[in-house]
Amino acid sequence: MKSQSKFLSLKKVFLALAVLLVCHVTFSQTKADKIDQLISKYVEYGKFNGSVLVTNKGEVIFKKGYGMANMEWDMSNAPNTKHRLGSITKQFTAMLILQLAQDGKLDLQAPITSYLPDYPKETGNIITIHHLLTHTSGIPNYTSFPGFMEDESRNPYTPEGFIEKFQDKNLDFKPGERFSYSNSGYFLLGVIAEKLTGKSYEVLLSEKIFKPLDMHATGFDNHSYILKNRATGYEKNAGSYKNSKYLDMSIPYAAGSMYSTAEDLYLWDQALYTNKLLSKKYMELYFKPQISAWGNSHYAYGWGVGYSKMGTSTDSIYAIQHGGGINGFNTNILRTPSDKSLIVLLNNTGGAPLSNITNAILGIINNKTYSMPKKSVADAMLTVIEAKGIDAGITHYNEIKDSELYNLEESDLNAMGYQLMGSNNIEASVKVFELIVNEFPKSSNAYDSYAEALMTSGKKDLAIINYKKSVALNPANQNGIDFLKKLGEDVSDLLKDVEVPEAILETYIGNYQLMPGFILAVTREGSQLKTQATGQPVFDVFPKSENVFYLKVVTAQLTFNKGNSGNIESVTLLQGGREITGKRIN
Repeated sequence: MKSQSKFLSLKKVFLALAVLLVCHVTFSQTKADKIDQLISKYVEYGKFNGSVLVTNKGEVIFKKGYGMANMEWDMSNAPNTKHRLGSITKQFTAMLILQLAQDGKLDLQAPITSYLPDYPKETGNIITIHHLLTHTSGIPNYTSFPGFMEDESRNPYTPEGFIEKFQDKNLDFKPGERFSYSNSGYFLLGVIAEKLTGKSYEVLLSEKIFKPLDMHATGFDNHSYILKNRATGYEKNAGSYKNSKYLDMSIPYAAGSMYSTAEDLYLWDQALYTNKLLSKKYMELYFKPQISAWGNSHYAYGWGVGYSKMGTSTDSIYAIQHGGGINGFNTNILRTPSDKSLIVLLNNTGGAPLSNITNAILGIINNKTYSMPKKSVADAMLTVIEAKGIDAGITHYNEIKDSELYNLEESDLNAMGYQLMGSNNIEASVKVFELIVNEFPKSSNAYDSYAEALMTSGKKDLAIINYKKSVALNPANQNGIDFLKKLGEDVSDLLKDVEVPEAILETYIGNYQLMPGFILAVTREGSQLKTQATGQPVFDVFPKSENVFYLKVVTAQLTFNKGNSGNIESVTLLQGGREITGKRIN
């Protein structure tokens, strides 16, 4: 099954495994040279395409554009290229709300029905502005609704009309009870700001933030606007790129509708050290940790706050940051107030490993060791296939797959298999997918893709066998289920419900550290087990057996492991053909 670019939220998709690379770099260069070398290597390997700006001690030490802002017109990225920001928008929405509070127009602890009288009273009377700002309202996240982005994302809405999509739904939990990332809450904040002022969210941003800070290259995005230096959003498509799916910007609205440049975000950063926008009292409130969010991190108002690793060292530094992801773009902004450093990464080819890049740059500016990226095994293999054929490509794969110089990812191999299929090299694609199932035998997606290639080559019986293996590994694989039904197969035996007693579910509740700074929290609501990883929304998980659970929103599996004492001591995440085990920390 092809990997899907799904706009589940304005942040990242659940549990994207960061590959921690170990090629430490410590040689003598200027910090700017090191940053350029780092980013250039990510660009070379097809892992970054966009704009970068870095400051240290309040001064810009590096800014540069990489790759194409528009591939059709050969327009290069630059520090002044306009990128969609996604959820970085939230910090601006929070700023507007605090400005209104400072002006006495809004009470952060007041229920939202004080400002939205038509909102359902049953929930609106117990949800406050503070709850919306801190993702603790319990309002379901509209971008996580099944099929929502496929069905609704092209349609324009008025702000008040759009909240009807989620206002009548039951709350996920009691307001204030816990953190759960929700674009719905920030959407409502935009509507409230408009109600209080009689001005549109777009005008408020411009009048109260952009114009005072001379952020002339920043605004509310709209496809109908003619914007000089606007980047186009792309998605990876096998070995190349394609235009990202259209998204009407009335959908993200106050949760993710802005565009800006690396240079303008530097103006924003510098203003946050002053009282130009807020008094000292409200600026402190703006950045104050409000609730535990992701592992050891907290959420403030529109920002995540906590300690971030510096490169590959064990040292960390207190940072204020937020990322964003929106059709074809992913972004990150990180500030370290102790030394007035800033890292801005704006990427317009979706899915770039910005956390890895940010951590490496933190290492560089703090004189710590850091990691360089590695070349993809799949890319190297494809080069040989195109020159010498599939058998030579497989030989080369076996020669390099365990090399420290290369990075082996199931998703990269899967994309290459589909590229070969799309170019009508069916024999080669079948052999690549066969290689993948042998390399990643626990991956549902590997068997699904192999089955599709077998069907394309006319081998129906083998395709059925592999579709069944795929569904057995991941009962949420609707693609496999649908194909088996089309082929006349009975799937009832593959879809039997498994019930796990609540007493056993209770033993799984806790926090598990999958890697430094990346915590998986496991909770329970009745018989429903739930998980939330650092920086991600809450997702339900479903039992395959007593200790093995799967997700429906993304292909991933969790296995709870007992120690010698008989107690649950760890959890193993299987995703993308890779396993990673996290020790239980409480």
